[in-house]
Amino acid sequence: MRYLTAGESHGPQLTTIIEGVPAGLPLTKEDINIELARRQKGYGRGRRMQIEKDQVQILGGVRHGETLGSPIALVVENKDFAHWTKIMGAEPISESEKAEMKRKITRPRPGHADLVGAIKYGHRDMRNVLERSSARETTVRVAAGAVAKKILSELGIQVAGHVIEIGGVRAQKLDYSTLAELKEKTENSLVRCLDENAAQQMMKAIDEAKEKGDSIGGIVEVIVEGMPPGVGSYVHWDKKLDAKIAQAIVSINAFKGVEFGLGFEAGRSFGSEVHDEILWSEEKGYYRKTNNLGGFEGGMTTGMPIVVRGVMKPIPTLYKPLQSVDIDTKEPFLASIERSDSCAVPAASVVAEAVVAWEVAKAIVEQFGLDRIDLIRENIERMKQYAREF
Repeated sequence: MRYLTAGESHGPQLTTIIEGVPAGLPLTKEDINIELARRQKGYGRGRRMQIEKDQVQILGGVRHGETLGSPIALVVENKDFAHWTKIMGAEPISESEKAEMKRKITRPRPGHADLVGAIKYGHRDMRNVLERSSARETTVRVAAGAVAKKILSELGIQVAGHVIEIGGVRAQKLDYSTLAELKEKTENSLVRCLDENAAQQMMKAIDEAKEKGDSIGGIVEVIVEGMPPGVGSYVHWDKKLDAKIAQAIVSINAFKGVEFGLGFEAGRSFGSEVHDEILWSEEKGYYRKTNNLGGFEGGMTTGMPIVVRGVMKPIPTLYKPLQSVDIDTKEPFLASIERSDSCAVPAASVVAEAVVAWEVAKAIVEQFGLDRIDLIRENIERMKQYAREF
């Protein structure tokens, strides 16, 4: 499976084309719109979320509520384009119109793609860079992730994400009995945090950052349950599933780090404290006593839950802008201000769910890969039975 996205933040629409989704998968726009709505929620979001009410159009690859096996085309309209038609339109404009163009960007923001992207592509108006490097693009990545989640749910595999830290405030209570409970509790939290006390402190930290014209980041966690063992590879470096998930997490806008299970804490521990002892029972077959390695050994799933965390830096657009340099005059200025969020960590946890779900679904389809969802389901069940009896 693969997908490609297109579109700019204030362009007419965002588009993704998904290839390789098996036939026979039940899929409706409601399956996708639920995830799009989740992405737009969260304490600390800016005014853009009051303008856009993201709704998907399915323009190919689905008929009468089932996938056909052909490429799926998904489109999300940018309602704000109505105010940006002249600035972001595709039709050529005259040099005089360019000279009068409002909202031309010549002052790059520290921490954003503005300056480096302009150097790379030779753009004198850095709007050409920031429109595409904007996290608005994650809208259709969440749409693609919704399709992946649908594949996984049909195979008995569940995905959930939540926030464990914002602005230095870390959740202490992380216990939950089922993934369904985790989903329910975090869905009712404005910051998607399981720890209610920490959630209140997180919102306070967001408010304080906003008052100062600043922004704050945090850490999100994604859990995948129901995976069969042996998905991924120890044979080839580029087929290790944990490596693919790590790349997907860091590909999210503003994410700067990733860890599985104990993560970096493993580097401060003894081996006897890190590795997961192997047990066996008639009911379960092989299983691990602990899950310190986050569901992976040798680039392959162990059958234990996948547990992956990503760290998001503070958003670089600040209402208290940092020093920058105008690329036309080379004079020092305060960086440009674009409409932005003071914190997008809660929304980022939804994006993280989407990209993890995509990599897991892709690996499942490739490994058990037939063109029909019912046959893939049969193959997975045979693999689970084989692993129990091995």
